[in-house]
Amino acid sequence: MNYFQKMRGLSQSPPAVSKLEVILSWLGAFLGMGAVCFINYFILEGSENVLMIASFGASAVLLYGAPKSPLAQPRNLVGGHILSAFIGVAFCKIFIAQPWFAATLGVSTAIAVMHLTRTLHPPAGATALNAIIGGAKVHQLGFLYPFAPVAAGVMVLLAVALVFNNIPKNRRYPEFWI
Repeated sequence: MNYFQKMRGLSQSPPAVSKLEVILSWLGAFLGMGAVCFINYFILEGSENVLMIASFGASAVLLYGAPKSPLAQPRNLVGGHILSAFIGVAFCKIFIAQPWFAATLGVSTAIAVMHLTRTLHPPAGATALNAIIGGAKVHQLGFLYPFAPVAAGVMVLLAVALVFNNIPKNRRYPEFWI
């Protein structure tokens, strides 16, 4: 097969989801991100603590928009984020003078480690990257970053997903734990 012919893709779009699924995805993401945001902006307000990182938005897409996906399961969500956070912090510290290299090595190594540990969670690549490019507040956290905001925020998203995704009769979460 010609190299460029492989890029033509399928002849049709992915199937549409029902209006109910759209509403459930929106509501789940609203509740999950709402819980993280509430804790970040109201409970932790005025403290040096932070609970919000951008990769949680992408995790919400998987948890509430595609809860059956292997990438959305608790093992992948928790393991992927925490491992990637440690990797990002380590490479940030090792290559502090070369952030472009730390970012490149951090994300690619996070992907490899997630594959090897069967914890692949695409938003976790951004968690590794955030440890490197996240700025002074994130850098000051150092190896606390994998615990808070990462593990703490992930546990909030997971708790909401466990409750919310099992309320509708047509949803079940998780598909597997480990």
